[in-house]
Amino acid sequence: MGLGDKISNAAEEAKGKAKKAAGDATDNPRLQAEGQADKSSANVKQAGENVKDALK
Repeated sequence: MGLGDKISNAAEEAKGKAKKAAGDATDNPRLQAEGQADKSSANVKQAGENVKDALK
């Protein structure tokens, strides 16, 4: 896994956490869902990169 991928995935996860926290603070379910989706997407990408690393 390249350093760029790691940074990109970490940034996407951080963005998701921030969105979810903002949604929680403002009681905005749409923003909460978007944040959770961003976090989940980053986690799936991270898992895929880990599998690629394991196969090397």
